[in-house]
Amino acid sequence: MSSFVWMKFLESSPERYDRGVELLSRGRIADVYDTIAELAASPGKRLLDIGCGTGGVSLACAARGARVVAIDSNPGMLDIARAKPVTRDQGGDIEWLELGLAEVEDRFGEAHFDAIVSCLVFSELSPDEQVYTLDMARSRLMPGGRLVIADEALPQSGPRRMWHRVRRLPLGLITYLLTQTSTRPVERLAESIRLAGFGRVEETRLWGDTFVVVSAVREDVGR
Repeated sequence: MSSFVWMKFLESSPERYDRGVELLSRGRIADVYDTIAELAASPGKRLLDIGCGTGGVSLACAARGARVVAIDSNPGMLDIARAKPVTRDQGGDIEWLELGLAEVEDRFGEAHFDAIVSCLVFSELSPDEQVYTLDMARSRLMPGGRLVIADEALPQSGPRRMWHRVRRLPLGLITYLLTQTSTRPVERLAESIRLAGFGRVEETRLWGDTFVVVSAVREDVGR
């Protein structure tokens, strides 16, 4: 999973993104998309997919009947996503929008969505950007609405974490040379989500403890 540091390189050429992620995840990324959809999507739900990329999560959520707003700032990724068929058996639909994180609050009012999801985005954000995104997500969720975030993570044990960083370092250096950008595994994501005011936070670790899916609910008690 440390190979997901290549995400930025793949994003620089959207047409190879899906194949690259499939290879780097050893064919497991579709299962993550389905896991997110199972947690967040159901018929009629208004759902925001932050950083939708080529649409894997959005399509999985629409297949479960959600009315998805899928946003990304990369027009090439959105072009590929729009070309994919949407399963509408349960009434799901997708609106693809070229939109950055800072534009969400101007475009959508408070308590607008029943669910907000994001996959392989937080590892590309700075700590301040992560805080901003969580605050924005909370304000745009209905009370009782669900947040689901999935991303690369550091292992929890000290020795495994050290080995993970050693393995990841050369990939990070190469990626920076190729793209002048970098990603980093998310740390203490569940804790950050709790601090942002979410409740019922549940964390699932996957793939040798190097990938995390966190689900939470907007609760207004004490806020």
